Amino acid sequence: MSLSAAADQNPSRRPALSVVIPMYEEIESLGPMVERVHEGLAAYPGDWELICVDDGSRDGTGTRLREIAKEAGPHVRVLQLRRNFGQTAAMQAGFDAARGELIATLDGDLQNDPADIPRMVDELLARDLDLLQGWRHKRQDDLVMRKIPSRIANAIIGKVTGVRLHDYGCSLKVYRAEVIQEVRLLGEMHRFIPVWVAGVTAPERIGETQVAHQARQFGRSKYGISRTFRVLLDLLAAFFFLRFGSRPGHFFGSIGILFGLLGGLMMAHLMVVKFGLGEDIGNRPLLFVAILFLVASLQFLTTGVLAELLTRTFYATGERTHHRIRWASDPETAGWKTCR
Repeated sequence: MSLSAAADQNPSRRPALSVVIPMYEEIESLGPMVERVHEGLAAYPGDWELICVDDGSRDGTGTRLREIAKEAGPHVRVLQLRRNFGQTAAMQAGFDAARGELIATLDGDLQNDPADIPRMVDELLARDLDLLQGWRHKRQDDLVMRKIPSRIANAIIGKVTGVRLHDYGCSLKVYRAEVIQEVRLLGEMHRFIPVWVAGVTAPERIGETQVAHQARQFGRSKYGISRTFRVLLDLLAAFFFLRFGSRPGHFFGSIGILFGLLGGLMMAHLMVVKFGLGEDIGNRPLLFVAILFLVASLQFLTTGVLAELLTRTFYATGERTHHRIRWASDPETAGWKTCR
């Protein structure tokens, strides 16, 4: 019997769920994390699997994950990146490997509580959402180094993108697989996943809910105050791709036309001065500014045309970027964990 058929016969049954956890040098928290996932999903009324993605750790995380997966059973799947590509790449690898109708993500540092996942699944289905974002309402982090920069960043992101959430940085999320798998995560896009999801679904289908948050128990944080500057750069990229991702010519063309109009007006004024008033304009700074604006206009317009050609070529070929990965557990023998 298929999973969908089983769900039809049992209305209380939930869709198959894939839990994706990217990990980087979290060897101390691996055992407790996998144990807490099993405790949190022990009564989940549906099939589920756990996908642990080792992001090129050098502290033995991959080896320990393989041992834990062997003990836990075939529903625990381990995926190892060949080197450290970053959290975004690890999450994308997990999304590509997920087989569930729903996908949940959380950090591997024990600060997110897996027990929130079943409730979030129920809420996502009840509210008919495509993404339910966790909100660490009582965040257990340093006030100056983490909380204040995060609040400022969340406010700026909401203002710029129009997708207003309290906590973009919380990794605890539940997605519909068919939606998140339409999004290709590159660079450090994991910080703005709700923004990228808004590019393939209506913002009204993105919600948030309060979740538990604990202080870090093992290891050290991989983030610092320096990430604030990277967030600002990523925000500019997110804004551009969200508004002009499929029509970059409009972005560059608008700037080119503006510069061209300003340069043209300056030149028109100088022509009146030259031929109407008979004054010399050769040494006027305005002449050089006008020439600069006209040259910049031409450059922006040609850049827009080239960007349009590249965009059309990209969508025509449908090529995707993949990172070098290898399965640490056999995907052919992977199974599901089911509440009996």
